[in-house]
Amino acid sequence: MLKKIITFFYLSCSSLVIAQVGGETTYQFLNLISSPRQAALGGKILTNVDYDVTQGLFNPATINIDMDNQLAVNYTSYLGGISYGTASYAYTVDRRTQTFHAGVTYINYGSFDGYDENGNSTGTFTGNEAALSVGYALQIGYSDFYFGANLKFISSKLEQYNSFGIAADLGLIYINEDLDFNAAIAVRNLGTQITTYAGLNERLPFEVDFGMSQRLENVPIRWHVTLENLQEWPIARPNPARSVSDLGGNQTDEKVGFLGQVIRHAIIGAEIFPEGGFNIRLGYNFRRGEELRIVDQRNFSGLSAGISIKMNKMRFSYTHAKYTSAANSNFFGLQIDLQ
Repeated sequence: MLKKIITFFYLSCSSLVIAQVGGETTYQFLNLISSPRQAALGGKILTNVDYDVTQGLFNPATINIDMDNQLAVNYTSYLGGISYGTASYAYTVDRRTQTFHAGVTYINYGSFDGYDENGNSTGTFTGNEAALSVGYALQIGYSDFYFGANLKFISSKLEQYNSFGIAADLGLIYINEDLDFNAAIAVRNLGTQITTYAGLNERLPFEVDFGMSQRLENVPIRWHVTLENLQEWPIARPNPARSVSDLGGNQTDEKVGFLGQVIRHAIIGAEIFPEGGFNIRLGYNFRRGEELRIVDQRNFSGLSAGISIKMNKMRFSYTHAKYTSAANSNFFGLQIDLQ
């Protein structure tokens, strides 16, 4: 059974490994950071197998019995006046059937001024998108491997244009309880548009991520390493703003070497007191830090930090993530134990 699932993962990745740059796919909101905890750890964490019910949105293999009757709502004040949020809930039917997961991701792009081809005002319009997901995970035999899947129904409205799509996420995680070590891979957004905006079928933002984490034996810290967008190589593009001109007016474009390409896939994070009622979380996203940094100016792009406080049956989370000197993001979360 395990060999069949690994083979399926390999075939899924190899058949769809096409370099995708932002703006070349639709439903980009599907890969946004889904919770303050993920944001604080740098984003796109795959290996948290605990109470965090929002984790099931990003890697369905992490759906587990500790999520039973947990309800989480998250809100993000994003860039450019954009706001988005997620909601998640999990329910265990019985220990044999294990746990089912449901979630919603929603984004509102705000209001825009519309004009026709002659420059005449057509009034304001809005744009918003949403995805409803249902997920389930199971243990592979008596092994340390768990497999999970999410099925997502996607709705998008941009001005008078509407689109509907369907997608699936697949996850595989290895859990070593003796070492308190987890390793996971997630293949996200395998799907298609069912109805298009204007007759043109666009690709979904397919993504392959790999992550590892471990709790240190004698220190209350859990470290995280994620390699994102493994389907895309090279991932970096020369930045025209970093071109160099010599005295003769000859221009030399920025060159991104092999190591620079590799490091842009990496995200690192650490959670202090991971099992406690009070957590401190830190992360760094190398790609964000490199692509949004200002030359000869320190602006700490890519850094993120957050806290979590548990009070009775409620857990509050907050994260601040640095993007640029002009704009940063704040993430707010609330998880409630309904048992």
